[in-house]
Amino acid sequence: MTSPHPETVDEPAETAAPARRTPVWRGQGPAVAVVAVGGAAGASARYGAALLWPARAGGFPWTTFWVNVAGCFVIGVFMVLITEVWAPHPLVRPFFGTGVLGGFTTFSTYAVDIQRLIDEGHPRTALAYLAATLLAALAAVWAAVALTRRVSARWGAGREAS
Repeated sequence: MTSPHPETVDEPAETAAPARRTPVWRGQGPAVAVVAVGGAAGASARYGAALLWPARAGGFPWTTFWVNVAGCFVIGVFMVLITEVWAPHPLVRPFFGTGVLGGFTTFSTYAVDIQRLIDEGHPRTALAYLAATLLAALAAVWAAVALTRRVSARWGAGREAS
């Protein structure tokens, strides 16, 4: 007697059809592309700042300091806006947060500057730069978050009243 369902036999692994891969442009491709474009823009802005305000040998690296502090302030504003105020397109965060601001801020140069200052015999400047950047960057994020929340609450309350 024959059963209504034919028996299935598992195929050996080498003859099984390969798993289908998601096309790049349906997976992470768009995010990678916008991060690359944003990173190029941010790094170009940082490079421009370094050309406009070059660091003095052995001196405090003010340009890198202010670029990092400004970038941290902007990331504080941005994170409040995209998590609490707006519902942005899914590619806005990778483009601006990871790309532009990741390319603009330069904590790798911060580390190199510290090492360079130590190697050139300026350990106190290196220590001051190390501490000042960390404190100022954290303060910038905190202040930006607090200010953006306050402004967005007032702006939202004013819009509701109209």
